Amino acid sequence: MACDVSLSMTDHLGALNAGLREFRGGIHADPAVAERVLCCVVGFAETAYEVQPLYPLDDLARLPERGESAGTGFGPAFVFLRKAIAGDVRALEAHRLRVHRPLMFFLSDGCATDPTTWPAAFAALTDPAWASRPRVVAFGVGDADEDTLGRIGTFRTFLARDGVRLGPALIASVMRALPRADRARSVHDLSTSRPRGARTMTRNEKGAGS
Repeated sequence: MACDVSLSMTDHLGALNAGLREFRGGIHADPAVAERVLCCVVGFAETAYEVQPLYPLDDLARLPERGESAGTGFGPAFVFLRKAIAGDVRALEAHRLRVHRPLMFFLSDGCATDPTTWPAAFAALTDPAWASRPRVVAFGVGDADEDTLGRIGTFRTFLARDGVRLGPALIASVMRALPRADRARSVHDLSTSRPRGARTMTRNEKGAGS
């Protein structure tokens, strides 16, 4: 989970925290899903940092209530995320755990301050030659730049201004990303219908396996 905590996000961080709580509650409503989901939270502004390491969804760290800096560096976030994912995958595999392709949530108003440099970092993060490349769900808040977020959301793109709530969008995306066998074991189907406002669905990764 990559969360924009720059100054431009100050008015939206409370809603993001509420959405993350709803996401946690929805996942825990289905034990078959909860036992298969681990979550890491990364905050980013001018730089990126780990808010919470990869843990089960027993709890989610709160984002700061106020934006931290004027810069919004997408590039540093994508570089940080590639390193974090690679390290987490190695750690899980060292414990002989089965690891599926990660699902990354990118939450932002879409106003990057490094528009010419972030695409290269994003290309490295989503490189088709990298087995651990994440499927990316972009969620835009406020006056989100739809074109920018559409380039980032390789799996799905949602915009809050379309009336989409963060929690249900995240839950539905997790359910869609789960392997079919895991979805079949789920007690509650949390995503049989496409949430209103989903702009982008499995574009270049349509049909990709987990």
